[in-house]
Amino acid sequence: MTHISNESLDQLFDGQPLMAILRGFGAERSVELARTAWELGIDSVEVPIQSERDIDALRAVVAAGKDLGKSVGAGTIVSLETVRQAADAGAAFTVSPGFDLDVVRASFDAGMPPLPGVATASEVQAASSAGLTWVKAFPASILGTGWFGAMAGPFPSMRFVATGGMDASNAGDYLKAGAKVVAVGSALADETQLPRLAEVIAGRG
Repeated sequence: MTHISNESLDQLFDGQPLMAILRGFGAERSVELARTAWELGIDSVEVPIQSERDIDALRAVVAAGKDLGKSVGAGTIVSLETVRQAADAGAAFTVSPGFDLDVVRASFDAGMPPLPGVATASEVQAASSAGLTWVKAFPASILGTGWFGAMAGPFPSMRFVATGGMDASNAGDYLKAGAKVVAVGSALADETQLPRLAEVIAGRG
C-alpha cells in the first residue's frame, strides 16, 4: 500500500489559523470574497464543489489565486469523480466531510493533500493509521470545544481544522481549545465576518 501523507498542509496552515470556505457563491462573488480574504491576510481558501456552477467558481478562484501565489482547495470531495473534478480545476488540496480511504488515496495520488472529516476517535485513529497528520473536525459546533482537548490526549500529533458552525463569535474559543485552524463557511454571507475574523486572529496571543 502506498504511504499517504498530508504533511504538506503544514506549509499551507503555518501561521494561518483561519480558512475561508466559499460555498455556493458563484464565480464572481467567490473571487471577490477570496480577494477580500487574501487582502486581510487569510491565505487559506476552499471552494466546495457540488454543481457545475461550483466547479466554475473553483476554476475562477484558482485563476485569481495564481496571480497572487495563493493555493486554493476544493471542498465536499466525496467520490473519485469529485477528486478528478478538483484536480482538473487546479485545486491544490481537497477537503471532505467524512473519512473515505479511497477518496483520500486518490486525492494524494493526484498531488492534492487530502483533509478528510472526522467526528470520532475511531475516525481519527483510522486517519492516523493511514499516515495523515491533518484532519477536519466536523461538525465542530456540535462536537464542542471540549472535543479537541479530549482528542489531544490519545492523538497528540494530530492537527485539527474546526469546521461547521464557525464564525467570528466562536473562532477564538475553538483555537484556544486546541484547533489549529478554524474554517468559516456559511457565516461569510455576512460581509462583516471576514474583517471581524481577521481581528480575532490578530488579537491572538
